[in-house]
Order: sequence, then C-alpha cells, then structure tokens
Amino acid sequence: MPQPMFTTTGDMLVAVDFSPRLKERTPGPYRRLFTHPGTRAFTFGNLLARLPMGMFSMSAIIMIAAARDSYALAGAVSATGLAATALAGPWTARLIDRYGQARVAVPATLLAALGSLGLVLCVHSGAPAWTLFAAYAATATTPNIGGMSRARWAYLLRGDEKSLHTANSFEQAADELCFMAGPVLAALLCGALFPEAGTLAGVALLVTGMVVFAAQRSTEPPASRASRTSTKTKPPLRAPGIPPLLLVCLAMGAVFGSMEVVTIAFADAQGYRSAAGVVLGLQAGGSCVAGLLYGAWRPGGSAEDRYPWCVAAMTALMTLPLLAASLTGSLVVLAGALLIAGMATAPTMVTGMTLIQERTPEGRLNEGMTLAVTGLLGGIAGGSAVGGWMAERVSTVAGFGVPVAAGAVAVAVVVLGRVARS
Repeated sequence: MPQPMFTTTGDMLVAVDFSPRLKERTPGPYRRLFTHPGTRAFTFGNLLARLPMGMFSMSAIIMIAAARDSYALAGAVSATGLAATALAGPWTARLIDRYGQARVAVPATLLAALGSLGLVLCVHSGAPAWTLFAAYAATATTPNIGGMSRARWAYLLRGDEKSLHTANSFEQAADELCFMAGPVLAALLCGALFPEAGTLAGVALLVTGMVVFAAQRSTEPPASRASRTSTKTKPPLRAPGIPPLLLVCLAMGAVFGSMEVVTIAFADAQGYRSAAGVVLGLQAGGSCVAGLLYGAWRPGGSAEDRYPWCVAAMTALMTLPLLAASLTGSLVVLAGALLIAGMATAPTMVTGMTLIQERTPEGRLNEGMTLAVTGLLGGIAGGSAVGGWMAERVSTVAGFGVPVAAGAVAVAVVVLGRVARS
C-alpha cells in the first residue's frame, strides 16, 4: 500500500497522502430499491408464486389434449378458467383489502391449488368432461400476486414517486419474464416427464411462493379499516378516471390476445408451429428489457401526460408485425418485428398501473389493480376470438391488423378520457 510522504512548508511538516482514494459508487435505482428491509424476501416469494401464472394454461392444454385427444376441449376448459378468474378476481382482491394479504391470500391459494389438483385427478382418471370445467373454474380464487406486490411497494415507498416508478417497472418486467418463461417451463416438464408434470410443479411453486410472500408481515400494508367498517369508501369502478383506464386495459388485452393467436396461426401455416412460443417469447423479452430500462430512467412530467404517448407508441409499433408478415412473409423477420414491438408494452403498462394507483380510493388498491387485470383478461379472451376468426376466415396476414385496430381503440379511449376530464 503506498505510504504518505512528507514535505515542509515553512516550519510545518505536512503529510501528503498519495494513496488511491476509493470512490464510493452510488447504488443504482434497483439496488436502492432492495435496501428496504424485507423487500428481497417478499420479492423472492412473489416471483416463485408468479411463475406458475404463465404455466397453468399451457400445462392444462397439453395435459387435456394428451389424455382426451381434443384441443377443442382443452381450449374450452382453459377459457372457462380465464373467465372464472376474471369474475372472482375482484372479489378476492376486495377481501384482501379488507382483511389483509396473509389472512386471505393463503387460504385462497390453497383453494385454487385444490382446483388444479382436482383437474389432474379428473384428467388422469378419465372423469366426465364437465368435471374438468368445474375443477379448473375452482382455480379462479388465485390471488393477483402482482397486484399484492405492487401494493406493498406503494405502502413502503409512499411519498417517494421516483422509487415507486422504479418498483412498478420492476414488477412489470417480472410479469413479462414469468409469462415468457412459464410456458416454456411447462412444455419442457410435460414433454420430458409426463403430461401432468407442469400442473403439479405449478401448484408446488404457487403454494410455496405464496406462503413465503405472506410470511413477510413487516412489509404487508395494513388492512383498510375504512373498507371493512364503512360503506363510504367509493368502489374503484366508480372512482373518477378509473373506467377509461379499464377500457384501455380491455383494448390492450385485445392487442395481446389477438397477437398471440395470429402469430401461432402464421407459424403453423409455414410449418413451424413449435417455434411460435419462441417467437412470442421475443415479444415478452423486448418488453421485459424495456421495462427495466424504463425503471432506471426517470421520465419527466406526470404519468397522466405520458400515458397517451405511451399508448400511441405501442399502437405504432404494433404495425411492424403487420408489415413484416405482409411484405416479407418470413417468420424470422416477424420475430424481429415482435421483439421491437414489445418494447413499448412495459412502459405503457407501468404508466397505466401508476395511474390506477393514483386514482384508486384509499384502502381499495388491490381491488383497483385486480380490476385492471380483469380488463386485460377480458380483452385477451375477446382478442383471441377475433384474431382467430380473422386468421381462419380471411388470412393470417389480415389477422395482424387486429392488434393495430385494438391499439387504435385504446388511443381513442385515452384521448376522449382526457377531453372528458378537462
């Protein structure tokens, strides 16, 4: 180690230190985020429980199709579970707001796990088809783990808008990562082991992750006494500015649902149906990276001012897959177009969720964010139906026009909503 040297200045002996000075690195926004006590533990549980959200649908379709040799039945059962989740989700979230995450989320998760295990049992034993619908509908009580995690960040970071923006961006990136990795893991388990393996692994991850998440009581937002003891708290659905946001979520869900089914149809028409998952994974990957970058960069202006530009950018980029399919007909070019198109998704979702948080009445945050997810699920179901019809009755290329049209509807709703509020 270099030693200090001494010089004389007049009658004084002055030490001159030539040793290298270590500059402390300023921690990045994500590193600062996880310096809060308990955040790493609840995030670990959150990611464990969230990964199965991208596994269950794929696992159920593979399992049912393998046992009953019917993709129609598998798709119908999966759609039933989606519809049931859209109906039950806000009710479960309302209970979480009233009584707390740990008291409601763990029992609701166990009930949903029993539904998934019941589906495995019914499929394996050759039970009548109606039992598959009943069992999968029971999984609708699965709590919105992403919404609960965002509620924790909102509670921990109240008053710190910059850090909350980073936290919301991280959560959106986590959503994209899990929905990108989940189907791949499910297909791998079902193919390499046995058809029920994906569902069983998903149940184990969901229950374990939810127990770990709920055990972190120090970061859990307190139950809302107002929503439990009074009827004066306005429901999120009736709060000013919330209905237009939910309509935008519905339109954005239609973008995602139609893009998925049309991409699968396009790949299948070229004889590469097995590659459709990888191609769609690139779209989610682009969104995941964009979400992390968006969280590290603090944009100026309010979320309300940014939102129309985000939605417009997402709609504009959705024209790239349409151009790639119509002008080149290449699956490789389409994959690149989807990668770029996905980069506007996370910033749009982060900004929209920020507005949901700002406009949701106090004590109803889980319910407000679950309503947004319900809108997305409804849009995905409708978009899948319309996109599938266009791909089958018109052409797969024409099907890529459905996401663009749905995005245009989202832009119109945002603009009209701002006009109505001004």
